[in-house]
Amino acid sequence: MKSALRSTLLALLAAWALHAQAQYPNKPVQVIISFTPASATDIVGRIVTAKLSEYWGQPVVNENRSGAGGSIGSAAVAKAAPDGYTLLINSNAHSVNPAIYAKLPYETTKDFTDIAPLSELANVLVVSGESRHKTLADLVGFGKANPGKINFGHAGLGSGTHLNTVKLITAAGIDVTQVPFKGTPEVVAAILSGNVDCYWVPISAGIANIKAGKLRALAVSTSKRSALLPDLATTGEAGVKGADFGLWFGVWGPAGMSAELTAKINADVRRALADPGVRERLANTGNAPLDMSPQEFAKFVRSEIDEYQRIVKAAGITPQ
Repeated sequence: MKSALRSTLLALLAAWALHAQAQYPNKPVQVIISFTPASATDIVGRIVTAKLSEYWGQPVVNENRSGAGGSIGSAAVAKAAPDGYTLLINSNAHSVNPAIYAKLPYETTKDFTDIAPLSELANVLVVSGESRHKTLADLVGFGKANPGKINFGHAGLGSGTHLNTVKLITAAGIDVTQVPFKGTPEVVAAILSGNVDCYWVPISAGIANIKAGKLRALAVSTSKRSALLPDLATTGEAGVKGADFGLWFGVWGPAGMSAELTAKINADVRRALADPGVRERLANTGNAPLDMSPQEFAKFVRSEIDEYQRIVKAAGITPQ
């Protein structure tokens, strides 16, 4: 009798869980964006979540929790209930941080559910429009002649812009002073005020200032030129080989999310990324949509973790 009752209760609970997932979402969804407002992560995240809110018929409440290379926002999501109502949008800092930080407030490969990638875009190496450096060769030449004299900003230890910086200075063989900030807007403000010399600004966050002449673009980070700045050389074309870098973004949830719920959110994200209006908005900010299943994304994230471990070790960076 007790066994039959227990089986009935378990069946009812399972049915209730499936019903709840089928109705997902039936209340607002909180999305924590791990970098500052107007950062590349924020721009992509808000484009996609606006479409998800439309699909779901529920508000998607975006909240920026920046700092520590995106790990502050990530930690908040790692502690949330795995019901799909708290999600994370982060950059590839998610895969970088295990190599950069000796101790994180979570385990990257255990405390998250890999849901879906969003897009990839190029960074652009920029200096002030009034800078003495007209080309990447000028900057590298100055760096070699004046070790430590270039103040190179980035969006926090472990951020994509930090790793891009590491790849460039390693490939170019120069010594610079790295200056971490909370996010892109703060670094750009520091360049415009003359407190920082250069920065790998995500193209989506820097294109307006570049076109206005406030920032001078020296090179694009990816192996191919960007359609937004077709006349701008890649780092390889500008004379520095081995510094290619792409910035990508994704969606994660807390560990323990069911396969059904993960698949639903993944399908809705992919549907949003296939929408012509979303694709146009992403293209206008230099982003190319990515398309993967949860399983493909999980495999990709782990391969990126391994790659960044290699890069950081090769650069002689000690986790802090």
